[in-house]
Amino acid sequence: MPFDSSTPRGARNVLGGPLAECGTQPLTGFFRNGCCHTSAEDIGRHVVCAKMTAAFLEFSRKRGNDLSTPQPAYGFPGLKPDDRWCLCAARWQEAFEAGAAPPVVLAATHETALSPAQRDSSYVNNSLLIEKIQGG
Repeated sequence: MPFDSSTPRGARNVLGGPLAECGTQPLTGFFRNGCCHTSAEDIGRHVVCAKMTAAFLEFSRKRGNDLSTPQPAYGFPGLKPDDRWCLCAARWQEAFEAGAAPPVVLAATHETALSPAQRDSSYVNNSLLIEKIQGG
C-alpha cells in the first residue's frame, strides 16, 4: 500500500479501522494534525502512537532526541509522562529492545508500522508491537 498524503482521510490503523487521533495536547504527528499519519516526506515514519513514560523520555534524551525540554522557538512545549506522541517506528523498536518502549495506542498507530512492504529490519514487527500494546 502506498503512503497516504498529509490528510488522514482514509488512513487505517494497525487494527484495520480508521486511524484515530493520537494527541492534540501537545499537537503531534509529522504534519502536526494530531494523527500519526505519514507520506513520502516523512522519512522517519512517525507512525507509532505511544503514551510517553519517564523511562522512554530519558531513553530518547540519551539517544540525542530530547523530547522533554520545551523548545518555544518551534512551538514545542516538551513532553511529559502520559502525553501521547507519534514516534518513529524504528525508535520505538530501538526502545523496545532496550526495555524502555512506551505503550502503544493501536487505534492511533498507522497501519504502515506493520506493513512488510514498507519496513526494513529496523521497523516494528507484529510480535513486538502486539506484546507491548497491552499496556496502552
